[in-house]
Amino acid sequence: MSDTTSQSTWKNWLAVVTLGIGSFAIVTTELAPIGLLSNIGADFQKPEATVGLIVTVYAWIAAVAALVSATTLSHLPRRPLLITLMILLAVSSIASALARDFSYLMTARVIGALAHGAFWAMIGSLGAQIVPAHRIGLATSIIFGGVSAASVLGVPLANVIGQIEGWRAAFYCIAALSFGVAAAIFLTVPPLPGVKGINSASLLQILAAPRFKRIFAATLLSITAHFMAFTYIEPFLRSGNGLSTGHIAPLLFAFGIAGLAGNFLTGALIDNSLKTLLVGALIVSSAALCYLSFAGPSAGVVLTAVMLVAWGSAVAAILVGFQTWILKEAGSAALPASAIYVAIFNSAIGLGALLGSLVLNVSGLPQVFLIAAIITGSSIFAMIALQEPSPISTAAE
Repeated sequence: MSDTTSQSTWKNWLAVVTLGIGSFAIVTTELAPIGLLSNIGADFQKPEATVGLIVTVYAWIAAVAALVSATTLSHLPRRPLLITLMILLAVSSIASALARDFSYLMTARVIGALAHGAFWAMIGSLGAQIVPAHRIGLATSIIFGGVSAASVLGVPLANVIGQIEGWRAAFYCIAALSFGVAAAIFLTVPPLPGVKGINSASLLQILAAPRFKRIFAATLLSITAHFMAFTYIEPFLRSGNGLSTGHIAPLLFAFGIAGLAGNFLTGALIDNSLKTLLVGALIVSSAALCYLSFAGPSAGVVLTAVMLVAWGSAVAAILVGFQTWILKEAGSAALPASAIYVAIFNSAIGLGALLGSLVLNVSGLPQVFLIAAIITGSSIFAMIALQEPSPISTAAE
C-alpha cells in the first residue's frame, strides 16, 4: 500500500469517527431530558409525565425533518451541510438552557429537532461513500455507535451534570460539544457531493418493498418499547426502596458502559451474523425489562445493575444492527432508505415516550416496563421471515 493510499485510508476512518461523535451529539441532545426529568419538572413545576413529552415532540419533528431533508437537501455538498446543521443544534441547546418557562423550552428544542432529522438522514449513507464496500458494516457501527452511546451514555452524563450544576448546565455542555463537532467535520470529512434524484417516488419504492416493511416493523416495535421504558428510567430508579439517590448515576453509567461494550461486540460480529445478533439482543432486552418490571429497583443495587447491564448491551446491538441491515439491504438506495429508517426510529422514540406517559398516568412505572418487555418480544416475530442481507445489495426491488 502506498503512503498516499495509507494516508487517505487513515483520514477516511478519522472522518467516520468524527461522524460517530456527531451522531452522539445529536442523539444526546434529543435524549438529555430523560436524565433530567425530575430537575426540569421541579424547575417548571410540571409532572414527569408531562416533561417526558418534550422527548416525544422533538422526536416526531425530527422524523418529519428526516424525510423532508432527503428530498430537498440531498443535492447539497455534505460537509458544509453537516457543519450548518451542527451549529443549529448548538444554538438550540443554548436556547434550551436559557428557557424561562416550559413552552419556551419546547420551542427552543424545535430548532434542534429540525437539524437532528436532517443530520441523521444525511450521515446514514456517508459510510458507504467514505470506506470500501466490504467495510460498510464496521463504518456503520462506528457512525451509529454514537447513537447507541448517546442512548446509553449521554443520558447518565446529562444526569450527573444536572445533579451537580443543574439541568441548564447540561444543555450548555451539549452546545459546546456540538460546536466542537462542527469544527471536527470541517477538518476531517472529505468533500462529498450531494445525491441527485431523491424524491417521493424513491421513498415510496423503499416502503413498497416487502423486505423493508418487515425490518421497518421490527424497528418500530423494538425502538418504541425501548424508549417507552428508557424515557422514565430515572424516576423508575428513584422509585425503589432498595436504592438511594446516590445510586442512580452509577447505575445509569453501568447501563452506558454495557452499551459501549455491546457496541464494540456488535462491530466485530455485525458483518457476518447480523440476524442472529439482532434476535439474541431482542430476547435479552425483553427478559431484562420483564425482570425490572416485576422485581423493580427494590430488588437491590446488584440485581438492578445486572439487568441494566444486560439491557444496555442488548439495546446497543439493536440500535446499530437495524441501521446496518437497512444500509446493506438498500445498497444504492441508501439515502432514501436511511431517511425512512430515521423517520421511523424517531417516530418510535416519540411514540414510546408518549405511551410511557399514558401508562404512567393511569397505572405505574412497573407496568410501563412490563408492556415494553412484551412489545420488545413481539418484534422478534417480524424478523422470523427475514433473510440475512447480502453484504452489498442494489436498490429496493
